[in-house]
Amino acid sequence: MPDTSDSAATVARWRAAAESGDVGAAVACLSPDVVLSSPLTDQFRLEGSDQLRDFLGSAFVAIEDIRFHTQTGQGDTYALVYRARVAGQPFEEAQLLRFDDEARIAEITLFGRPMPALTALMTTLGPALARGQGRRGLATLLRASAAPIHAMVTFGDRSVVPRTKPGARRT
Repeated sequence: MPDTSDSAATVARWRAAAESGDVGAAVACLSPDVVLSSPLTDQFRLEGSDQLRDFLGSAFVAIEDIRFHTQTGQGDTYALVYRARVAGQPFEEAQLLRFDDEARIAEITLFGRPMPALTALMTTLGPALARGQGRRGLATLLRASAAPIHAMVTFGDRSVVPRTKPGARRT
């Protein structure tokens, strides 16, 4: 288990890197064999700091104005929560971080909300990653397949969900 003060220092550097969009500083916090689990699907898992470098580069473009508001943890496990914007929509993400024996981030599990921001992220982040790999056709396919989901979720969130609140008028 890493020293608590070493992990806390890594968390502080990680937060600062995310808030400033500094990919290099964020990658410096990672174990070489870090694993990231997506909040969107079990089919998307990144392994290794090289894969995370590409991911973070795209994520820091898609997710704007990251501001952490909650942090808890000690030793080899921390949880962080921030607010940001994705495609102009409010976004909140929780990050569960686990550390290796050298106080580097070895595991990142992400949890995000609300759904319209998550689907907006799907329409931007996946295609950006594919384009970065030189896979323009896949980028187009990812965007085309995510766009209807985003449209349905956004419509439902704005037009249908408000009608389900207790005390909402029946129409």
